[in-house]
Amino acid sequence: MNERILIFDTTLRDGEQAPGFSMNVAEKLRVARQLERLRVDIIEAGFPIASEGDFNAVKRIAQELKTVTIAALARANETDIRCAAKALEKARFPRLHIFIATSDIHLEKKLKMSRRQVIDTVGKTIEFARKYIDDIEFSAEDATRSEWEFLKEVYSVAIKSGASTINIPDTVGYAVPEEFARLISYLKSNVENIENVVISVHCHNDLGMAVANSLAAIKSGARQVECTINGIGERAGNASLEEVAMNIKTRKDFYRIQCNVETKFLYPTSRLIRHITGIPVQPNKAIVGDNAFAHEAGIHQDGVLKDRRTYEIMTPKKVGFPTSIFVLGKHSGRHALKERLKVLGYELPTEEFEKTFVAFKNLADKKKIVYDEDLEAIVLDEVFNIPRKYRLHSVNISCGTNVVPTATVEMKIDNKLIKKSCSGNGPVDAVYRTIASITKIKTNLIKFSVQSLTPETDAMGEVTVYLKAHGMTVTGRGAHTDIVVASAKAYVDALNKIAFKKENKWRDDGHDHHRKDNCRT
Repeated sequence: MNERILIFDTTLRDGEQAPGFSMNVAEKLRVARQLERLRVDIIEAGFPIASEGDFNAVKRIAQELKTVTIAALARANETDIRCAAKALEKARFPRLHIFIATSDIHLEKKLKMSRRQVIDTVGKTIEFARKYIDDIEFSAEDATRSEWEFLKEVYSVAIKSGASTINIPDTVGYAVPEEFARLISYLKSNVENIENVVISVHCHNDLGMAVANSLAAIKSGARQVECTINGIGERAGNASLEEVAMNIKTRKDFYRIQCNVETKFLYPTSRLIRHITGIPVQPNKAIVGDNAFAHEAGIHQDGVLKDRRTYEIMTPKKVGFPTSIFVLGKHSGRHALKERLKVLGYELPTEEFEKTFVAFKNLADKKKIVYDEDLEAIVLDEVFNIPRKYRLHSVNISCGTNVVPTATVEMKIDNKLIKKSCSGNGPVDAVYRTIASITKIKTNLIKFSVQSLTPETDAMGEVTVYLKAHGMTVTGRGAHTDIVVASAKAYVDALNKIAFKKENKWRDDGHDHHRKDNCRT
């Protein structure tokens, strides 16, 4: 297993060409540094002739990165080559990547050139490029729709003229793995002096075959794979770097080859691309999707809890993913719920656990995902039946244009009715200031969210608040057609939990049999 695959990352060139994925120079440099940390072998930094921004990005990356080969793309003409070479002047390890189309449809409709003209152009431009840079990669665009005999001639001339890497692109994602593997084998057996150069592949995902075609090519002798983070790129994208790398790492018994990628940086690099472009990755995306290490089915959760290898062929840590995720929902079973409650600090007797499980299932039928805060509310409300120290009696608001928002709140505290008014920056702030004044509990509002329970204009709104007080964090919920009233109910709900925890189950007096001493607060 001494042979190695070179990982050629084209996120900053082919990936950035996709609609919505463009980056400025600073963003490209940030990505390039992360790719260097990921230990890719070659970074294709851009297409310098395309724009001043692309030229400057390639130039800046070439100046600053010193441990990785920096490639720049150029069409097979002297103007492009000069421009790319100039952008790469300061690179420690520069590479010129020259391409020209070879399929009949491209020759006839786009280039208006004959096959003979293409062959002559390939030879002349590669010889010209060698005056500037020794490391030349040549690509026959749309190779998989080109006539094989013609490809053989083109690649033979490219090697004879000085190319050190020949790239076989499936430019429009037309190939299937068996066919693509045969093409690689054919070229490997028939192109003159091909044993002296690196065979590369560049696959697109129009039929969802980019990664499969790249891996099939590896089995047939390719030793460089061109790919992008998150599989971004023209149309349906390119071969996904993280999928290629983890196939090689996870199935080394099959591919019997290695790559230098530092896989623990795969997920962080994916997140960086998401952050810079603002384009999310689908949850079920292999390796880096949010659901890649998530389990909801009870059978799966039970298996992973007993031995993660039952349902995980790689560890989250290996790709830099924070941890396996147990999504608690209607498919989850007792084992997963019990383990999650333990993490939250609750070890319930059998009878109370069964009561909690029934309440959990009922809630799971109503909403897709049950969160930790939901579980805590179930335990406190359904199992412990917390008393309501504070009860909201009425809420009245005065607010509008040119009016200081003022709230008048009536509350019962241990059945004693108290009424106060306070102003605030808005109606909700005024209500919360008034409630705080009545209860005399100093809290920090950690999070406030509002969700419509139905789509109509008269919808019931649900407010969720996260409060911190006395070293404890609690969740409160309230629902009402008036969002301000819902906000008040949520705040009071949270205060009741704080009072309950403080006065009863959270005392360190040795009498708390439900909550562990090292509880999360």
